[in-house]
Amino acid sequence: MRCIVCNSPEVRKKEVEEEIQINNDMIFVPINVLVCAECGERYYDRATMRRLENIIKDIKENRIQLNEVGKVLKVSSKYVLSS
Repeated sequence: MRCIVCNSPEVRKKEVEEEIQINNDMIFVPINVLVCAECGERYYDRATMRRLENIIKDIKENRIQLNEVGKVLKVSSKYVLSS
């Protein structure tokens, strides 16, 4: 298989973390997909897409336990300088 973006023949199966945003939360889901070694383009098959859709549904229905791995902080808008 050749990459459709950069035409590289270096497309290999690799474990990546798919980022799913639900409201203000970012959820990382480990999946195995084909990835171009040159440009990073990812290729998803139907089964993987269904799996991701089911995971999103299960998260929204609180059927998946999520582990907190960090914290994101935001500066209060009163401290932001206007230009």
